[in-house]
Amino acid sequence: MPFKSFTDYLLLEKKYSTLTVKAYQNDLKVFLEFITLEYQIDSIVQVNYAQIRTWIVALVESGLSNRSINRKISALNTYYKFLLKTNSIQVSPLVKHKALKTSKKIQIPFSEIEVSTALDDFNFQNDFEGIRNKLIIELFYSTGIRRIELVELKLISFNLDNKTLKVLGKRNKERIIPLLESVISTLNLYLKERNELNTITDNNYLFLTKNGVKVYETLVYRIINDYFSNASTKVKKSPHILRHSFATHLLNNGADLNAVKELLGHSSLAATQVYTHNSIAELKKVHVNSHPRSKK
Repeated sequence: MPFKSFTDYLLLEKKYSTLTVKAYQNDLKVFLEFITLEYQIDSIVQVNYAQIRTWIVALVESGLSNRSINRKISALNTYYKFLLKTNSIQVSPLVKHKALKTSKKIQIPFSEIEVSTALDDFNFQNDFEGIRNKLIIELFYSTGIRRIELVELKLISFNLDNKTLKVLGKRNKERIIPLLESVISTLNLYLKERNELNTITDNNYLFLTKNGVKVYETLVYRIINDYFSNASTKVKKSPHILRHSFATHLLNNGADLNAVKELLGHSSLAATQVYTHNSIAELKKVHVNSHPRSKK
């Protein structure tokens, strides 16, 4: 693939995750296949904006969401910026491009009652998979980590003496998250069950399937969706909603926005502020119910 120097740049200089780099590689590959087929062009350097617009139209007509299309254009734009940086081109064909409009999706978090219901001991079998699944839910809710971060957790990620978890986030940025006693208790039960597996292939990783290989993202999604289907009527039940719930519930209970930002691994407060609309709603409710003038 003709993008090796670009992917090296993303991995080594920009510190992008391997998952993001693979997505960029795939988007560029698909775009190159499109312009080769449509215009008999075999180099992205030769492309003009009108040809890129044709690709965008084709993506729209395929039914892809504007948000997904913008992500693909972002990959292409990043590549052109790299070409500018390396003096491979003089002007990016995307220099005047404006992103497609997208509607802001309000992510509705689980309520504290819904989380408690999902974590009820009666929902979990007292075996390897049952204890593993409970630990996965507890970790999501008590640490706010991302799905890919959970999948990539290793045994050495935990410091049980300090009761902390080291997480490798976006752009290989590390952060330390404190662990609750309840999580440590479930972790110890899980490790005992894990050690009794007949075969372990991916021994360095914390979360394994019963066959001893590292869990994968779709399995983790399915676990969250299955358990919360019995606890919540919300349409979306995913690891990200648990991350959202973690942040919202902390803010509702008085946590500082900067502290939540650090726990989530956000690079700026702007990314964290998306979670504040629910805490504001909670404050409004408290204000109306508690203020002496509210009943007049």
